Amino acid sequence: MTRFIHDQFAKDYLEELLTPYGSIQSPRRVAGEVRQIDLWFSPNPEARLSAEPLGLLARTLDCPAIFEPYRNPVSGREIRDCLLKLLVITAELSREVRRQPTSVASSEEPRLWILTPTASDALLESFGATLEVEHCGDGLYHLPVALRTVIVVIHRLPRDLDTLWLRVLGRGRVQEQAIDELAELPPDNPFRRNALILLNRLKADLETNANPNSEDRELIMRLSPLFDQQLEAAQLSGLQQGREQGREQGREEGREEGQEQERREAIASLLEARFGPLDEELRELLNPMIRQPSREVMPLLLHLSREELIERFRG
Repeated sequence: MTRFIHDQFAKDYLEELLTPYGSIQSPRRVAGEVRQIDLWFSPNPEARLSAEPLGLLARTLDCPAIFEPYRNPVSGREIRDCLLKLLVITAELSREVRRQPTSVASSEEPRLWILTPTASDALLESFGATLEVEHCGDGLYHLPVALRTVIVVIHRLPRDLDTLWLRVLGRGRVQEQAIDELAELPPDNPFRRNALILLNRLKADLETNANPNSEDRELIMRLSPLFDQQLEAAQLSGLQQGREQGREQGREEGREEGQEQERREAIASLLEARFGPLDEELRELLNPMIRQPSREVMPLLLHLSREELIERFRG
């Protein structure tokens, strides 16, 4: 149960970061036995958003990519399974090319990225993985060139902004440090807000587990302040928006309208942080919620489940 929660977070998180630069399939089925690629990325050559904020992760954007993130240290069997998926899908793409008049250049063949918190030197050596120091320092291990595979050992990555988005997928202290750094990013960072929303969704999912392990309990405690920070930021943003709207209109009704918008934005942001993008069922709760005093609504938003909120506020 817990491992599935972390695996789903990793897929959602990578999808959120990479979607501005191309198309995502998660999962993607491959032929043969029933196998699925965790996340398939196809770059969009017309993507206009700069990849610079992604740091090291931006290096995955130059060609189709398979991402296989692991919560626990990857095993030799799992690496072989990943390589098999890569070979099968490469063969599928080659067959597609032969059925078409044009061919695919080598640079367009997929690359496999295996993300693991740790890996032993013996395991890496057994696959002929070599360390790439020049561009990263430590943590990137390339298999022989023809295999087009990189093993990212997250806990060996340098602790700097360039590796931040990958270190969020680590474990224990490495992940906690990355979360602290993410929270300190400027509010205008293009990925900060959605990453925090996904982390708060991870917290909510972990809290559904009746018997979390010690590592998950520590992670829940670390994520709890982020939840409060997002609410405070939403309230401040809404307040500023309300004041500006009131000044522009210069009328009492304008100020009241702005204050109502402030509360709506704060509540919507908190709902989104807990439950993901708002569907119609959750949007219907906004009007009855904004009519209630904040001191009564906010504790309910923090602690009630989706079903309990709907039952309480549905008209």
